[in-house]
Amino acid sequence: MAVATGAIVANLYYAQPLLHELAATFGVGQAAASTVVTCTQAGYAAGLVLVVPLGDLHPRRWLVVLVFGVAAASLVVCAAAPDFWVFEVGSVLVGLASVAGQIMVPFAADLATPARRGRVVARIMTGLLLGILLARTVAGLIAEAAGWRAIYWLSAGLMVLFALALRQLLPAEPERPKVPYVSLVTSSLRLLVDQPRLRRRAWHGACAFACFSVLWTALAFLLSAPPYDYSNAVIGLFGLAGAGGVVAANLAGKLADAQRTGPTTVVAGVLLAGSFALLAAGKTSLGFLLAGIVVLDIGTQGMQITNQAVIYALAPEARSRINSAYMFCYFIGGAVGSVAAGAVLSAYGWDGVCVLGAGFGVLTLAMAALDRVRPPGPGVRRPAAASAG
Repeated sequence: MAVATGAIVANLYYAQPLLHELAATFGVGQAAASTVVTCTQAGYAAGLVLVVPLGDLHPRRWLVVLVFGVAAASLVVCAAAPDFWVFEVGSVLVGLASVAGQIMVPFAADLATPARRGRVVARIMTGLLLGILLARTVAGLIAEAAGWRAIYWLSAGLMVLFALALRQLLPAEPERPKVPYVSLVTSSLRLLVDQPRLRRRAWHGACAFACFSVLWTALAFLLSAPPYDYSNAVIGLFGLAGAGGVVAANLAGKLADAQRTGPTTVVAGVLLAGSFALLAAGKTSLGFLLAGIVVLDIGTQGMQITNQAVIYALAPEARSRINSAYMFCYFIGGAVGSVAAGAVLSAYGWDGVCVLGAGFGVLTLAMAALDRVRPPGPGVRRPAAASAG
């Protein structure tokens, strides 16, 4: 499950180190090329609302297999795109299909015992993080050797192989109550109203992913221009600088199991905001740039695991819908960060990008301060039928 999660979420990130190549191929500017990242994130957010809640209605094994098949078809559209708008449409579909990982995360949480749930989720998230890290590196290396379209053809084939493997390996599940689809989707979003703790964790997640997206939307343009002038392969290798996020995920999972989510949230927020001071110095210094990437990834993943450990304890009977509502907000934050980064980079350069990213980090600390002054209530506990939709 961890490997498959990493493989499908990697589809969201293949374009990030290649944005300058896409701009050259399709004859568009920096701001326009940056919208590719927004397209995948917007598609992912839509999938979180429209697809992930189905995990509380249908057997997740078959749902996952179907979504992997859709991912393969969407990647073919991107690989063969003759025009930029076709590539953007394909990117939206890729994002929509990449939610299979978010179906498997609550699936794994259901299979785990309560005492080990944080660590099990961290295990799946480790696979997800490795997919994110390797996505940029593999995309850069393959683009250098065979052009940027090759990574999309390769990933399409991998999605087919994983669909076949998961069909055999994922466990079966008991039948679930039949709920109308519209009610299922609306009940997912209603959880944001009923659960104040979920709302606040969604805020933390959205701001953290906005920080992350600000960096990775703008980074390829910095690295492909003076003073760096790096090739696609070298730009892709920068994804490996985020390996510290894997360590942070496992540590945050253990701290969450020990009920230390408050301090972990504050530390993650400080790392998010502070990383952009290092990244600002990294405009002309490779050492500072690498340090900033490492710190940012640690803060992002530490925040994400902490958030998930909190929200999965809120309503065990609705974990797929809780995950859907949370990750919808999470990727809306990422989409906002990507759009803002493209606009700010064009207008104010790298310094403006770093100010923007630091601002999103400060917003996480503001919510952490509110949590201490005014802790969220326990939320609404609806009857089982109403909770199901």
